[in-house]
Amino acid sequence: MDQPESRATDREPLFRTRITELYGIRLPVIASGLMWLANADYVGAAVNAGLMGFMTSASFPDPNDLRNEIRRCREITEGKPFGVNIGVQAADKDAERISRVLDIVIDEGVRFVETYGHNPEALLPRLHDAGIKVLHKVPAVRFARKAQSVGVDAVTVIGAEAGGHPGMDLVGTMVQAGVAARDISIPLIVAGGIGTGAHLVAALALGADGVAIGTRFLVAEEIWAHRSYKERLVALDETQTALILRSLRKTQRTLANEKARLVAQLEREHGGDIDVLFPHIAGKLTRKVYETGDYEQAVLSLGQSVAFADRIEPLAAIVARLEEEARAALARLDRLRVVPRATETGFEAMAKQPQRGRG
Repeated sequence: MDQPESRATDREPLFRTRITELYGIRLPVIASGLMWLANADYVGAAVNAGLMGFMTSASFPDPNDLRNEIRRCREITEGKPFGVNIGVQAADKDAERISRVLDIVIDEGVRFVETYGHNPEALLPRLHDAGIKVLHKVPAVRFARKAQSVGVDAVTVIGAEAGGHPGMDLVGTMVQAGVAARDISIPLIVAGGIGTGAHLVAALALGADGVAIGTRFLVAEEIWAHRSYKERLVALDETQTALILRSLRKTQRTLANEKARLVAQLEREHGGDIDVLFPHIAGKLTRKVYETGDYEQAVLSLGQSVAFADRIEPLAAIVARLEEEARAALARLDRLRVVPRATETGFEAMAKQPQRGRG
């Protein structure tokens, strides 16, 4: 018997949206860049399953490592296009790093870039001159409006349910999607709490062109993190995340673990003192947890859609389930629809009239 993932990818596309057309993909789903985790294996698996994936450039501090990972991903996808995720910082000292990343991305013929953080306007001329399409990720619709005005090709708007940094406003994904669909004219992706195919259908119904998924994919076999960490995720429900770092105006939704509780306590006692907080939120701690599986010892970005991460399996199998769930959601909607009766013809109406006897 065929595996579910092979059956799904052999089918005709279920949706056609501006996102499937922009990226040339089967499903309007973006596999979000995951710090330390979005390497060639993850991104390649996403692309081969019919999605678009973005490799996180910040996960490879050595430029040569990033270049090699891009080349490895190209081998995995057999030449199919994929993307690279680039964080945009305000500090001038970061300009040199970004310039090196752009050199590599352009030299290697990468066709898609996902940016996040500050305004990407300064990067756009160089990227567009190279024929690269730019997706910018934001935590609020007002930032999406700005990104649209400076010329990005598509935007992702993140709701409060998302893991990582959902912003200070913490507006839920349903509301974010509705407002963004009203105000944004370029291709629109929504994210935050997206964990099933029914969520995809709902986002499209709200006016989005696609969704981005991160947390749901953390239990994919292609994610290199320790199995003990993934097993912990499988055991969680939607209530077991925490919000921290609001004192730094960098709200982060994380796994509700010992480290998150400690950081929250330090924020109450010391406010936004970065010198106090940094030793507990440094990225090297997160990477170590992914290596060791000791999930209590670092701040670990995690969204509420962990509730749907119910087993460890290949990413293609997760995608196949998402597609089956989307089909089931569409079928349910069809069953719920009230179909108007066909308009009767004049002759049918006359036939129902009582016949008068002749005088």
